[in-house]
Amino acid sequence: MSVIGTIDSVKWLTVYEWAMCIVSLFVLTVYAVPIKKHYRWFDFLPSAGVLVVIASVLSGDTTLLALVIGSLTVLVFICTIGRLLKSKAWAAPKKKAFRVVRSIICVCGAALIVFAVANAGVMRYNPASDFSGMSYSKAFVAMNERLSREYPFGEWKKIDWNELRSKYEPLFKQAEKTQNFDLYYKTLREYLFSLRDGHIKIVNDNVFDGNMVFKKEVGGGFGLSTVQLDNGRVLVSLVLENSPAAKSGIKLGAEIVAWDGKTGKEAFDRTTWSESSMATDEVKRLNQGRFMARAPIGKEIQVEFRNWGESDTTRTKLTAYDDQYETLKKTKIRFTQTDLDASPIEGEILENGYGYVKIKHFLPNSSVASPEKSLADLLKMFQDRHAKGLVIDLRNNPGGEDQLAADLAGFFVKEIKHYEYVSYYNRYTGKFELNRNEVVKVKPAKPYFDGPVAILINSRTGSSGEGMPLVLKGEPNVKIVGFTSTAGSFGIMSSPIEIKMPGDYVVQFPDGRSLNSNKKVQGDADSSGVGGAVPDIKIPLNEDTFKASVMDGEDVELKYAIDAMLYSHKQNTRP
Repeated sequence: MSVIGTIDSVKWLTVYEWAMCIVSLFVLTVYAVPIKKHYRWFDFLPSAGVLVVIASVLSGDTTLLALVIGSLTVLVFICTIGRLLKSKAWAAPKKKAFRVVRSIICVCGAALIVFAVANAGVMRYNPASDFSGMSYSKAFVAMNERLSREYPFGEWKKIDWNELRSKYEPLFKQAEKTQNFDLYYKTLREYLFSLRDGHIKIVNDNVFDGNMVFKKEVGGGFGLSTVQLDNGRVLVSLVLENSPAAKSGIKLGAEIVAWDGKTGKEAFDRTTWSESSMATDEVKRLNQGRFMARAPIGKEIQVEFRNWGESDTTRTKLTAYDDQYETLKKTKIRFTQTDLDASPIEGEILENGYGYVKIKHFLPNSSVASPEKSLADLLKMFQDRHAKGLVIDLRNNPGGEDQLAADLAGFFVKEIKHYEYVSYYNRYTGKFELNRNEVVKVKPAKPYFDGPVAILINSRTGSSGEGMPLVLKGEPNVKIVGFTSTAGSFGIMSSPIEIKMPGDYVVQFPDGRSLNSNKKVQGDADSSGVGGAVPDIKIPLNEDTFKASVMDGEDVELKYAIDAMLYSHKQNTRP
């Protein structure tokens, strides 16, 4: 925070918040430094402030910022209510002690207002839009219009909002004309997912619990899941016991040669369903593998497969059954409350002498030791035991708080590094502006770890989880290792854009951009589906790595990380 940044932050205040601040600061100043001349209208200023508070609440602004400023305004009114009944000069107390105490109280009140204003960008009012009472098509048009102004990555992703309207408005009109709720829901999802942003979601839509459209479309499974190798081959990565797939002889590692009248590759590439939005092509392929073998319950398909190590193919018939989404649940990491209650950081010395740290998320937890202390203690232990290097495992890390990610990155830098600038849409100027009081820096922390470091990532390393590999990439002793880049969804969710749509759906979008030191968008996937932190060492997904990781249960990424550090050590110790 800075003085200039705090002054600049007034641009995020609403008219009501402006008025409350002016009234309260004026009254507090007069009380702290009494003026000699008295005007009766001074006595009514706190009452006017209360009216502004009421107007602010009625306008829908119940943000923490408005509540803090409003509470102080009401408190000022309560403390001065006696002046409404009996007018008297703004005289200071005769006793010096009372004068000092009153001045201190006034200064504290003013300081709290200034502090609130300094954080106005993060806590600013971003009103939810309620289009739930409109028709499907009108609600869509209204949502599309708001997003065309306020969605942070429209320009970055080269989104043509008019083209989207032309494509989807007829489908929404068809849904309302035929009263086809399923078509409305599927069109809404398709539109949202077309924006390719992992932060976009229908917040009150649990697809695994009570979503009849999802159940109807992909509620059936065959007892298997797949992945696609870099060469296009589609291999089975999961087979459930006693499932139709298992009973038909399909084994782990089998190649899907043909699926429901299409080649395995065609079937994979044409899969579109997913339970969440996908920003990058790599995230898309991950979900295509999970959803390729999903279908309506009872659907019968023809499958041709070749088990691992065999030359002949086998044809069989599979029928989708209600597996309660088991293949989907087994192929997606979900945090439980127990996970969130435990420390997000765990570590150990591996048998090969390398340190290993798993960072599960970047959410602080007051019930356990601070993540900063946990990591510092582990690093000290690694240094005391002369660890050969360090693996930081960020795989499946969904994110949390950027400041925490920056703080933890501080153990691996020698000097201050830029983490991010943040910009938001300003509703009053109609353009995106920097929030000058929200500049995140990586500051060196002790103990500094100067040994080789390998950071493991995957396509489920998302949001703030992408911050550490992004900011540490390029450090001379750090290598980023993974099969894929991170999720490519690094937008800011301070005061998310929220829109209520027909069907009681609440849709949420990021409200801010993360910017690099050149004030350019960083982390988020672009129009080509490329984004996130890119591995320095990209592991090929071929037959060898598939067999090792899926069939033999080896941690291929960890092995590549160790090899990378060994190579780095040899390079640095050459005569």
